[in-house]
Amino acid sequence: MRGLFASAVQAQEAQRWSPPAAGDRCPSRWGAADRRGSMNLMTPERAKRAASLIRTGEIIECGQTLNQTMPFFGTRRFDVHLKRTFMNPEPNRRGSNEELVVAEIGQVGTQLDAFPHQTIGDEGYNCVHIPRISSRGGFTEMGVEKVGTIFTRGVLIDVAGLKGVATLPDTYEITPDDLQAAMSRQNVRIEEGDAVLIHTGWGLLWGKENARYVASCPGLGVAAAEWILRQNPMLMGSDNWPVECAPSKTMPDGSLPVHQLALAVYGVHLLENMKLDELARRGQSEFAFAVQPLKLQGGTGSTVAPSALF
Repeated sequence: MRGLFASAVQAQEAQRWSPPAAGDRCPSRWGAADRRGSMNLMTPERAKRAASLIRTGEIIECGQTLNQTMPFFGTRRFDVHLKRTFMNPEPNRRGSNEELVVAEIGQVGTQLDAFPHQTIGDEGYNCVHIPRISSRGGFTEMGVEKVGTIFTRGVLIDVAGLKGVATLPDTYEITPDDLQAAMSRQNVRIEEGDAVLIHTGWGLLWGKENARYVASCPGLGVAAAEWILRQNPMLMGSDNWPVECAPSKTMPDGSLPVHQLALAVYGVHLLENMKLDELARRGQSEFAFAVQPLKLQGGTGSTVAPSALF
């Protein structure tokens, strides 16, 4: 197995990365006052283009099920307490059932990261001073409620399929060459405004090998992430927990550099913990992609349930 991946890993290990200085990343391409980043690409024209990709009406759900047995980090939690049954007093005996959910609803399950979720020092996207927009009730700017509906062309890049494995090896760092080879194999390309999704196979561990799932993961290296980001996607997603490789081989003494690169430098949202095995099995490389975060005012992210339509 190692022979398939060693040369690419060694090449990546030779590289190093550090966050760009403020003067090199700000203002963003959208101007100093912008707070929407890549969501400026969500236009009616792109929505119509996505709709034109729906030919059979089939839907593949790409979100993991929220439950108490999914993988968690640190003190994150998701607890459900059923409230049943209240029998209303009227003669038709209408019973009512509800639930109380105690959870970090922005950062559990399949989730979309908003810009305040990650910083470079005290600065977020477009060099916004994060302490300035922090309040007891959430962030006063760039909260996840500002993202809105995403309906655009989706592209699946099946790196696990390229390598002929169900799941990429733990900590395998995907390179630009991997991405280009996979896309050539699938006869697909990235266009501006796409939702770019990376299939690593790591999602097969979800709810089955949780300790391994959160200990590390294969994913995008910095060079591969930058290769995608320079093509102006609307978002980047994957079937692992950080989209990127963890731990990073490009920045072995650092912490999740692609998070900083996507959210703070390029203003591109990340979509984590996706369920992509069925899309990969079907060989579906291009589709309409739909997802909408919760209107969680000031939130750092949102649990979501994305779908691919074709």
